[in-house]
Amino acid sequence: MIAELGHFTLILALFVAIIQSVVPMIGAQKNWRGWMAVAGPAATVQFLLIATSFFALTYAFVVSDFSVSLVYQNSHTDKPMLYKISGVWGNHEGSMLLWVLILSLFGAAAAWFGGNLPARLRSRVLSVQGLIGVAFLIFILFTSNPFLRMANPPMNGRGMNPLLQDPGLAFHPPFLYLGYVGLSMAFSFAVAALIEGRVDAAWARWVRPWTLAAWIFLTVGIALGSMWAYYELGWGGFWFWDPVENASFMPWLLAAALLHCAIVVEKREALKSWTILLAILAFGFSLIGTFIVRSGVITSVHSFANDPQRGIYILIILGIFIGGALTLYAFRAGAMQARGVFSLLSRENVLVLNNILLAIAALVVFVGTIWPLVAEMFWGRKLSVGAPFFDKSFTPFFIALALILPVGAMMPWKRAKMGRVLRPLIPVLVLALAIAGLAWTFETGRSMMALIATFLGAWIILGAMAELWQRAGRTPARLTRLPRADWGKSLAHSGLAVTIMGVGLLTAGQTEDIRVAQIGQPFEVSGYQISLDEVHRRQGPNYTATTATMTVKRGGDIVTVLHPEKRVFPTEGMPTTEAAIHTGFLRDIYLVIGDPQEDGGWAVRTYIKPFAIWIWGGAIIMALGGLLSLSDRRYRVAVGARKQAVAATPAE
Repeated sequence: MIAELGHFTLILALFVAIIQSVVPMIGAQKNWRGWMAVAGPAATVQFLLIATSFFALTYAFVVSDFSVSLVYQNSHTDKPMLYKISGVWGNHEGSMLLWVLILSLFGAAAAWFGGNLPARLRSRVLSVQGLIGVAFLIFILFTSNPFLRMANPPMNGRGMNPLLQDPGLAFHPPFLYLGYVGLSMAFSFAVAALIEGRVDAAWARWVRPWTLAAWIFLTVGIALGSMWAYYELGWGGFWFWDPVENASFMPWLLAAALLHCAIVVEKREALKSWTILLAILAFGFSLIGTFIVRSGVITSVHSFANDPQRGIYILIILGIFIGGALTLYAFRAGAMQARGVFSLLSRENVLVLNNILLAIAALVVFVGTIWPLVAEMFWGRKLSVGAPFFDKSFTPFFIALALILPVGAMMPWKRAKMGRVLRPLIPVLVLALAIAGLAWTFETGRSMMALIATFLGAWIILGAMAELWQRAGRTPARLTRLPRADWGKSLAHSGLAVTIMGVGLLTAGQTEDIRVAQIGQPFEVSGYQISLDEVHRRQGPNYTATTATMTVKRGGDIVTVLHPEKRVFPTEGMPTTEAAIHTGFLRDIYLVIGDPQEDGGWAVRTYIKPFAIWIWGGAIIMALGGLLSLSDRRYRVAVGARKQAVAATPAE
């Protein structure tokens, strides 16, 4: 009965979404206030209906209702409760339900907190948001219904992919979807602005919080996925340039570009057309990511489905929304004329360069991701584009981006003098070079990558500190009175710097050792003495594990005792590797136990990974910087001051 209720509310949500997409749009066109007023309640009702449907499916998983086909396919009575719940979105159908739940949540949030928006713009934004909901609700109901019943329900389920039975993967998809789907708000604002033919500083200030929130969630989601790959897959890496990884990284890059571009629109009323285009493309790449994950055109541990028919439906949705938005853009972009005039040497132009670098970086990732598909489709050739291509083609653009960050932050609007801009950065440059030289001295491999990464990280962090000092008028007392957005920007840039240093220093300085270890016979890796003390078997809640006890010493002193495992899940018939990691501020000790060998030993892999934690620490700092900026009261007060204003000033 609960499953039928979930199915029924999902059908009702579709009809409400249709009303939300049609009635307010007509009302905005005709200036019928009663029709425009439908948008807010419709968005709220749609969210409540989809939430009811989602909780009905969650209930089916929690109580192990195997009469629901999806529960049978993806759950088991022996699964811990956390993974019963995460099993709701650990599959195609359930994850799509989570997708539309988050979509409706953002629409409802715009209705709840968008009271300061002009009535026409608000109704059009919610109407576009409702139209996206219509498309995906139809997709779910007709191709991916999560509430299908089984005529003869079995006593138990088939379980869930063991790789997904991990806390990191329990929280990774929801955060990623909050980012993916959050960009739909930027898209809806862009389409609404194109319909009205009006974009101004107020519009940019309204769209920035939604984009920033999506970017924060994407940052956290990508970081969680990277951490999961690092410790769960047992391969010792944090990023593989897998197509599904790239599918989340491309919208992140474009959302970052959109954030910076919206600042120019807000401050100088310039780059309007480019900002609108970025808003369309950012959500477009989110839909491309949805297609890659669910179409079966690629094989990946991250994939949810391998049904090409579903991929075709998603391609149709992509074509309708992005193709329609770009067509509207082609007709309207000419009206989005810039008002602000600025010189070649100005903050506006540095932000333009920032946007170009981020857009090219996203394009490089996109080409590398889809090229194997294109080659097979048109020439029948099976190609593989791996890490070497991405490392060589992507890295130069990101290095250039890192170099201009402190310079751009110091630039004044409209017109700048290079001497005045660079003067406070000279001490920053000298100190960054000194820190890089120090890292070069202590880094045993004397790697150029370590030198560059350390310099770039120090350059960005010290540059952010210098910018705050300048903004405070070189007065310590004024630092605390700076707006939160200034502190948030500096914190986010510093987080990027920490991640850059972590990636560079880990890649340059990591040590890998693969051997057959005998019990009780120590071996040495990078100054650490490691011994395999014992191997025993233990029973987990829904798996059996081969667990090793390994002692790590340095200079005769015990550093840590680690317990790497190999697990076998009988229900799924699939083994997994559970690495044991001793995390430190400056390095990780990473141990993996393999299969037993004929001579009585065990295959063991050992990694010494310097500065690994800095990669995810930097991501956390970036997200915290975004949250700090999002909490800036200017996002609310400045928009509220425009209550009496018209939706936006028509572009000249």
